[in-house]
Amino acid sequence: MPADEVTTEAKDVIRLSLGVVMSLSALVLGLLVASAKGSYDMRRSEINQMTADVVLLDYLLSRYGDDAQPARRILREEIPIAVGRIWSEGRSAGKQVAPFKPSPVGDTLYQAVLDLQPADESRRELRGRIVQSAHELSQLRLMLYSHQGSSIPLPFLAVLYLWITVLFAGYSLMAPASATTVTFMLLCGLSVSGAVFLILELDQPFNGIMMLPSEPLLGVLLPLA
Repeated sequence: MPADEVTTEAKDVIRLSLGVVMSLSALVLGLLVASAKGSYDMRRSEINQMTADVVLLDYLLSRYGDDAQPARRILREEIPIAVGRIWSEGRSAGKQVAPFKPSPVGDTLYQAVLDLQPADESRRELRGRIVQSAHELSQLRLMLYSHQGSSIPLPFLAVLYLWITVLFAGYSLMAPASATTVTFMLLCGLSVSGAVFLILELDQPFNGIMMLPSEPLLGVLLPLA
């Protein structure tokens, strides 16, 4: 800009305006980080709960006796299939529009649980707990499916990008170009870009460098003899 237009009064107005934009940008950036982190922690909690429910279901089936051994074998077959579908759905959440369809192995497991025929009162009570555990496991699976998609509204990101552009454009008016100012502007830009990158990574818990590990769920059960 021409030097005669960047007066002391103009710089004061620019500083005040940038202060407002900076406060709004910090607020929105903090909200986006909190939203992405909350979504990531929720998905991780659901996976941990599913892992615990799988262990509990297998334990209850083992206590039931030999009649539940086929169900335990089917449970071990279903885990890798379910893990593959969950992580695949998470990676393609923005594209998937098809309704949920249970896997054939999952249907077989659920039917094997319902087909248990208790011979005494203790097994009858144990069967009720097994059915309840299977219901809870199914509900968790459906919750993971229903929570697909981004938790970050695109308008928020678009407005944030606009405000950050305004901030950097305004800062460039406050001092002449030099190696020092350019270096610090680049470092500041990299810092803000890193924050946005972190937000986008947290918003994709089944993809990217911060992907939730599937190994704990895959290896939660020992093979049957």
